[in-house]
Amino acid sequence: MNVIKRKFAYAALPLSVMVMSNAALADAYSDAARQWVTEQFKESTLTQAQQLEEMAWFTKAAESFRGMEINVASETLTTHEYESQVLAKAFEEITGIKVNHDLIQEGDVVEKLQTQMQSGRNIYDAYINDSDLIGTHIRYGKVVPVEDMMKGDGRNLTLPTLDLSDFIGLDFTSSPEGKLIQLPTQQFANLYWFRYDWFQREDLKKQFKSIYGYELGVPVNWSAYEDIAEFFTDHVKEIDGKRVYGHMDYGKKDPSLGWRFTDAWFSMAGAGDKGLPNGLPVDEWGIRVEKCHPVGSSVSRGGATNGPAAVYATTKYVDWLGKYAPPEAQGMTFSESGPVPAQGNIAQQIFWYTAFTADMTAKGLPVVNEDGTPKWRMAPSPRGPYWEEGMKLGYQDVGAWTFLNSTPDQRRLAAWLYAQFTVSKTVSLQKTLVGLTPIRMSDINSPQMAEAAPRLGGLVEFYKGPARTQWSPTGTNVPDYPKLAQLWWQYIAQAASGEATPQEALNGLAEAQDKVMMRLERAKVQPNCGPILNEERDESYWLNQPGSPKAKLANEKPQGVTVDYDELLKSWE
Repeated sequence: MNVIKRKFAYAALPLSVMVMSNAALADAYSDAARQWVTEQFKESTLTQAQQLEEMAWFTKAAESFRGMEINVASETLTTHEYESQVLAKAFEEITGIKVNHDLIQEGDVVEKLQTQMQSGRNIYDAYINDSDLIGTHIRYGKVVPVEDMMKGDGRNLTLPTLDLSDFIGLDFTSSPEGKLIQLPTQQFANLYWFRYDWFQREDLKKQFKSIYGYELGVPVNWSAYEDIAEFFTDHVKEIDGKRVYGHMDYGKKDPSLGWRFTDAWFSMAGAGDKGLPNGLPVDEWGIRVEKCHPVGSSVSRGGATNGPAAVYATTKYVDWLGKYAPPEAQGMTFSESGPVPAQGNIAQQIFWYTAFTADMTAKGLPVVNEDGTPKWRMAPSPRGPYWEEGMKLGYQDVGAWTFLNSTPDQRRLAAWLYAQFTVSKTVSLQKTLVGLTPIRMSDINSPQMAEAAPRLGGLVEFYKGPARTQWSPTGTNVPDYPKLAQLWWQYIAQAASGEATPQEALNGLAEAQDKVMMRLERAKVQPNCGPILNEERDESYWLNQPGSPKAKLANEKPQGVTVDYDELLKSWE
């Protein structure tokens, strides 16, 4: 009989017996907490005594919610599978609140979220959705900000040991004014991936230097990445009798093609402005904001979506896909292309989701040594010629707890307890070791992560190092992520297929984004910082202004620059 059933089994007993029953019930929750801490949550930055104290707080805080059944949703990801299958069960046994944690596709999460926001009908009591929607949440006013909850009706239900200062991604889930809107529960970056073992081979290093005049190593800029791609594809061609390629990507007309760019291709090239976590006034989508209002994405309105840097970035995407990736990559989607580097014939990939680290370390793969250590490494992505110091350099996915004002208060507060449970220090390190999507600095710096580091190909070193602050999700400039994101794959596909030139495709994309923002402005559906578009003017006006959009460079391929991977790691120590 579980804790919930025990609770109701005592409901009809006399008062004298109830006193004993309540004590027994408290013991049952305490016993459950001790069992979970001892058997499941062995890895933690807290002592076992501190873990039990934290769990006792949850048991006490949940008293008025016992017997409730709440529903939450997240996309299907290893970290969220752990939350759904393990943490939801633990939370129920320790608090008496049953959680149905549904795992659905990312697009379905956004669809359910949109439906609830538009209809006011409570579908889920909380969502884990990407912080990419932060601009959407701020402008529509349908979200209960986490900070408001912590200071308001959730004040007495906020974990004393939550320790927000320990989280590494709060900048990504906060408003421009610094108000915390969402609470991160997992995050991962897009980083450069390469075959460390090949890059260490003396014969290949000698051959590369004889052709290009500099050392084979981790590319610092896109020029070096392009040279390395050409080197392995056209000069090396075969390693151990197997055809090899210097680049991997995908090009099929599919919604996932949009992620390739919004996550965040233009930022690497340097299309936006300086500023962290996102460029201001122009972000990596090319959208300009003025006084928090989006004013346009076309160069003619001060944006950069179809500017020279974006055109350069798109041109390189098309060229590299056609010249240096396996021929079949052109017809692949994101999910189809993802496993290819693990098959052992790809030399490098300009960015790769670290959420797939566990899949890339499975024993028996061609890219894993017999002792379980990887033959590959990850490192900071190279930057394009328009990039300047002080700009973001890549994308970081942050799945964050989000609460809507259409959810009944009691259900929302019960979900708030569960959300905190999933990120508490009692469970967070164990969850990080399972899903490899860290959210706390204390977990990253733990002895357990240091022990795991040699098997993770640079993941721990990246998060410990200073470069990680240059990787960020989509920011607050994007006023309606669902509406605008769906435009990208349709127009990028035109460039990928050769149906349009990169300039033509991006002109169409910029115009389409402006039309969506114009409709939002006219409909007045965003009471907070909604779009107010600039009037169009000659592009030369904006291209001659400081910052983004940036005028076309005379030389878009400067000298290639590389760095030795092991020396790179030393610079982070």
